Amino acid sequence: MTRRNPFAPQSATGRLVLPLDVPTVTEARDLIAATKGAVGVYKIGMELQFAGGLDLARELAGEGIDVFLDVKLLDIDNTIASAVRNIARMGVRFVTLHAYPKTMRAAVTALEDTGVTDLCLLGVTVLTSMDEADVAAAGYGKPVRDLVTSRAADARAAGMGGLVCSPLEAPLVRPLVGEELVIVTPGVRPAGSDHGDQKRVMTPADAIRAGSDYLVIGRPISRAADPRRAAEAIVEEIASAL
Repeated sequence: MTRRNPFAPQSATGRLVLPLDVPTVTEARDLIAATKGAVGVYKIGMELQFAGGLDLARELAGEGIDVFLDVKLLDIDNTIASAVRNIARMGVRFVTLHAYPKTMRAAVTALEDTGVTDLCLLGVTVLTSMDEADVAAAGYGKPVRDLVTSRAADARAAGMGGLVCSPLEAPLVRPLVGEELVIVTPGVRPAGSDHGDQKRVMTPADAIRAGSDYLVIGRPISRAADPRRAAEAIVEEIASAL
């Protein structure tokens, strides 16, 4: 019997993840103020983490705001376990780690030991800035789609809460994980937007139809003249595809 993932989004707005990819906490606060209520989850990645972002993550979580801590953990099992135990105490909603089997198993076991049930562990399969040539150059002897699907199967076996892949792989991954894991997809761009450094992309509506649960969309919102309106337009497109 399959289980329904408790981290499945409850609304169209709840599916939209906005990265706070700005250099200062002050700018992050401004972006939150400009979009609050139009965005479901705020993602704090490496850039902001090294500028006070971890304290901001704790603060936002304390206010009941869903926080996605994008740390992409990868280390020896003991270090992974210790990090996950500390992150579980922060109150954030999502945290990422590389989808290596040993890493995921160590993280799942550590989280279970804490008794925390509202933190979703996300396994990062293949970065959306990578294509076939990049994967080959990194030493992997299989194409992107095969690497993503094998890591998705490993994530399900490990008991992860979800995984991160491009929307192009979501249709391949969904049959493997059913409703047991949420699928989070970066590399989503509204029609006509600049792809930036993303190589495997799809529009919001197409990503939802492909099986994505959460869409990570940054620059089309954060660099828009009116970030709130840009976010609202994307939510409307998401809703139309549900």
